Amino acid sequence: MTTTRRRTVLTALATAAVSGSLLGPGAAPALAADDLYASNTDLYTKLAGREGIDFGRRYKRHERADNSTSAVAPFHRTTIMALHGGGIEPGTSELCLGIAGYHPATFEVTPAGGPVHDYWMFEGLLSSDNGSMHVTSSHCDDRVALSMAGGSLNVLSLHGCTAAQAGVAGSRPEAVVVGGRNEEFKSRLIAAFQDAGFQTVDGARISALAGVDPQNIANRTVLGQGGQLEITTELRRSMFGTFTRLGRPGSTNEVFDRFVAAARTAVARLETSASQTIL
Repeated sequence: MTTTRRRTVLTALATAAVSGSLLGPGAAPALAADDLYASNTDLYTKLAGREGIDFGRRYKRHERADNSTSAVAPFHRTTIMALHGGGIEPGTSELCLGIAGYHPATFEVTPAGGPVHDYWMFEGLLSSDNGSMHVTSSHCDDRVALSMAGGSLNVLSLHGCTAAQAGVAGSRPEAVVVGGRNEEFKSRLIAAFQDAGFQTVDGARISALAGVDPQNIANRTVLGQGGQLEITTELRRSMFGTFTRLGRPGSTNEVFDRFVAAARTAVARLETSASQTIL
């Protein structure tokens, strides 16, 4: 049985909080082939003063405390992330909130009384050309995002892709590619999405979408592994009545609800498994 010691968790939290970029002392990531910015820090520097206009960041960390010497309080386990939300990879912001347990329009806990998870997202707010602010996952060095991933046992990172990138037929382009270094998480996600009727692709079949780079923020957790979803445009579009940034939060439908429920089921099953035990 795989277990995690509480000292390990606390050490990871402290390291993530003070380290900033975990790429190494003075290291700067190479520019990804299609990215204008080498990292989030590079983007924030070059777009100084544009937050809230060109881009935005949202996150939520739930307060937890353990002041008892005799009882053990529940420890936060999972953070949901959308690195390319808003208009960059449309639909991922709303899915991030939904899987975290919040209605994307009202922020009410949904379903009522259900478990909630921490979340972080970066969002493009432009009327067009939001893709110019795409920063590849392995170059994400936002300090809040890093600290949240580094203090979590699990991260589920949400992305958008095309049907061609997912390797699925044009006659049935709605699909989700499941990746990440956590094989148990992957298997639980694949099973839950298949049970919910979604076309599911194992990321191991597509190296570009596999999500196995240790520097991918999905894998920069206490356990050094996490989960990643690459969701085709057609599947994301089918989840909303109005597929615009302002229209999506209030127009989620049955497909959205079914996808969110499947992801939450996989997270819940992972969190109760032996690999999540904290000593």
